[in-house]
Amino acid sequence: MKLRTLLIGALLAGAFVWVTTTRKWDPPAIFRQNTPKSPIYSEPVTVSAKDGLSADEQNNINIYKMAHQATVNISSTVYRRGWFGQIVPDAGTGSGFLLDADGRIMTNNHVVSGRAPEIYVTLADKSRHKATLLARDPANDLALIKITPKRKLPFLRLGDSDTLQVGQKVLAIGNPFGLDGTLTTGVISSLGRSLRDESGRELEGMIQTDAAINPGNSGGPLLDSQGNVIGINTAIYGPGGNIGIGFAMPVNRAKTMLEDFQAGKRFGRPWLGVTVVPVYGDLAELLELPAEGGLLIQDVGPGTPADGAGLRGARRYVIVGNTEVGIGGDLIMAIDGMKADRADSLTRALSRKRPGDVVELTLFRAGRQIKVRVTLGERPE
Repeated sequence: MKLRTLLIGALLAGAFVWVTTTRKWDPPAIFRQNTPKSPIYSEPVTVSAKDGLSADEQNNINIYKMAHQATVNISSTVYRRGWFGQIVPDAGTGSGFLLDADGRIMTNNHVVSGRAPEIYVTLADKSRHKATLLARDPANDLALIKITPKRKLPFLRLGDSDTLQVGQKVLAIGNPFGLDGTLTTGVISSLGRSLRDESGRELEGMIQTDAAINPGNSGGPLLDSQGNVIGINTAIYGPGGNIGIGFAMPVNRAKTMLEDFQAGKRFGRPWLGVTVVPVYGDLAELLELPAEGGLLIQDVGPGTPADGAGLRGARRYVIVGNTEVGIGGDLIMAIDGMKADRADSLTRALSRKRPGDVVELTLFRAGRQIKVRVTLGERPE
């Protein structure tokens, strides 16, 4: 018995020596997953082949490398009248971006506004150039200026602001507080916002974003994830610095301005002369309107194009939930055949028009649909 036990032990020891010397040991998965070469992730992580960066980080870097070369710092000395009637210089700063290789630059009108401004542009390579003012569009807070460079310059592509969606990624580049070449990122928070500028003029159809926009960012580009300019950074909510609510002018407004400038036309802001509220679904049915809804006219300004075409505003007001709504007026269901299915449908449609153009409105009035053609006027400054 003792001899048999010794033989069995020798055979087992020999087998262990053969296994460990003739094949590489493959440890169980429970050990493999804790080795440094195979880290464990609770969720899949996508990284780029370069520098271990995520795809989103690499996208930010690529866009910045391309776009900041075409983003400029604008300083303007504007001569204003002082308290006692004397003319005094008032210096300001902002941002802008190159539209072509020959030095044309888009910015905000308020960056270069005032009496006889002296405008200087600093490029990404730190070279400084005097600029001339080519055109203004105060109604949309836009201005076109030009420098005369000694070489061809990088410039940005213009995108399409009519296709934007809430939630899509955006990037802002500019010179907040004079800190040139600053990148911030965020998303489109809302579309079709209206606000008043410092002069009291209403800016309609604005893009709202949480990408940080601060004083000095004005006039810089708001970009999509492909590097296309989809807006011109214009304003922030409240005094001081960024609180996560910034506004940009849709780039399609700038396209209209540029087209008119190229054609030598005088451009103005088209004007219908109504105020509206969006009503859809249950609210529309509650007000005895078609469920598909539209834009319910609240007021028609006297002497406006809408007044001349016979459009009707509210006859009386009712409280719906916590909101007072004027009823009895026309419901705009479509504009030039396109459904008025967004709060900014009218603003978007008019942004493609010019004073003197005709717009066809499909209205719901007194229980039936009618079509009315209105010749647009020019909004008074």
